[in-house]
Amino acid sequence: MSDSIPQTKPVTILIVDDDDVDVLGIERALKKLKIANPIVRAHDGIEALQILRQPNGVARPYLILLDINMPRMNGLEMLAELRQDKTLSSAVVFVLTTSQDDQDKVLAYSKHVAGYIVKQHVGDGFMRVIEMLDRYWRLVELPIA
Repeated sequence: MSDSIPQTKPVTILIVDDDDVDVLGIERALKKLKIANPIVRAHDGIEALQILRQPNGVARPYLILLDINMPRMNGLEMLAELRQDKTLSSAVVFVLTTSQDDQDKVLAYSKHVAGYIVKQHVGDGFMRVIEMLDRYWRLVELPIA
């Protein structure tokens, strides 16, 4: 018998992406699949870290969808800072980016991302990505505190 408390709070999705069209695509896919999780958006790594560090910023449990190519602080820079922060280091992060660069993949996985997804298909392939994420957060236990 496990002492863990079943996860009853919905998983908040923090989308960190500067591309309005890509964010709209994510939101549409979530709606189409009837996924009503709370969504918070940041335009770059600096804004995302500010949101995460605010006392009332993003409620746990949360999952981060992180783009790599952004102004001010890109996704890999944000990931490095996130992993150095004791209160944020356990965050579950999926990279969702256009970058197919092997070096970006290696750097992302070295910072313990849960997955690296290339957004090359906005159609059915993208819907499968969102379905996979929905199944992921329904199956795994995410930290609430």
